[in-house]
Amino acid sequence: AADRRAAALGVVVAAAAISTTTSRSDLGRSDPGRSDQRLTAIPMLHHISFGVADIARAASFYDAVLAPLGYRRVWEDIRPGEVDQAVGYGISDGQDKFAIKQRSPGKLAPGPGFHLAFAAPDRAAVDAFHAAALAHGGSDQGKPGLRPDYGPNYYAAFALDPDGYWIEAVINAPAAPTR
Repeated sequence: AADRRAAALGVVVAAAAISTTTSRSDLGRSDPGRSDQRLTAIPMLHHISFGVADIARAASFYDAVLAPLGYRRVWEDIRPGEVDQAVGYGISDGQDKFAIKQRSPGKLAPGPGFHLAFAAPDRAAVDAFHAAALAHGGSDQGKPGLRPDYGPNYYAAFALDPDGYWIEAVINAPAAPTR
């Protein structure tokens, strides 16, 4: 399960983080006819950060909502009263894929059209993510369930975090067989 979450987090960071295949030495150049290139999959996104009004409140929220998905704090720089505080989340120490950073007063979360989808290992994790979001100051933007408009196996839940960011937990796979 940890390998599946690691692979998912490396590939799915936003609603649809897409991998591109190219040689690292050929970034910025395009020559599809070259067959001698060593091809390597490069994730489209390295990490994403949200600016938050209250780092302690946001860290408490994300500790709770990301835990059911298998993600945890992998680093933190909390210095009460100082600027540039931050917390990083992921699977391996020091390798964040998502971070929250104390923002300057008056700055707002992005508006309609922006959201971040976290990969879930199973449907139960999506359910737990949603419950944790509501229990820790988030607001419901879509209860856990299938979203047939997105695909026959797209199971997701949506919430707004305390800073107004639209977040989602999703698994796009058939339900696990019941025993």
